[in-house]
Amino acid sequence: MTAAVELFQASVERSGRRVIRPVDMAVPAGGWFGLIGANGSGKTSLLRAIAGRLPFSGGRCLIDGVDLAGERTARAGHFGFAPPADRLPEALRVRDLLELVGGDPDTALARMGPVGDALGIEALCSRRVGDCSAGMRQRAAVALAFAGGPRRVILDEPFNWLDPVAAFDLREALRVRVDDGLTLITALHDLGTLATVCNAGLMLVDGRVALTLDRERLAEAAADPRRFERRTIDLLRSGAPATGHGTGEQGCRKG
Repeated sequence: MTAAVELFQASVERSGRRVIRPVDMAVPAGGWFGLIGANGSGKTSLLRAIAGRLPFSGGRCLIDGVDLAGERTARAGHFGFAPPADRLPEALRVRDLLELVGGDPDTALARMGPVGDALGIEALCSRRVGDCSAGMRQRAAVALAFAGGPRRVILDEPFNWLDPVAAFDLREALRVRVDDGLTLITALHDLGTLATVCNAGLMLVDGRVALTLDRERLAEAAADPRRFERRTIDLLRSGAPATGHGTGEQGCRKG
């Protein structure tokens, strides 16, 4: 599968501290790429750097084969990106936010397709952000990533704060969009979602790649999710890169 985004020895620093050590990563075009790791492992920093919200301190970031590692604005223009839900301006209505990102709100709603339906955004449009619950704010933040009609979207733990029904509906809608050609990159805490809907993924531990998962290995994980969860949790606890090769158990390249 052709890569939409490729990182080669990419690193990120924040406040003078390296939070992402040299990372190699390939995101398939028209696929769902899942990024997992413990809190503080660097997931958010890596996603924000890819999306142009943070600079890379080294390495290359290729988007459609063009190295944009040194061009934050250009990277930002390639992705829909969900802002932190708790930082949405409370005085604005959800409809105002859609207009800021996607122009005409009705057009923005149409661009979302099944994602907007799953999030119930039309019903939220008249609400001010300050009157929204945490789950409503999360739904609005995710919707903003799709309001401009991007071909690539980055979501940082999109299922946080959502009730089980909303999380299920959003997961199904995102899979439909990916099947229709969207390239999606998400940070996840749910190993079941990683195993069952993602086409590729990796695990970060202390800013390093600890585990790389391709389509074949994720299919194995979906076939035996309890074994996958147990081994993945063991790896997260140990904080060490995977070393198993060709066993069919971890079945992953060393990062």
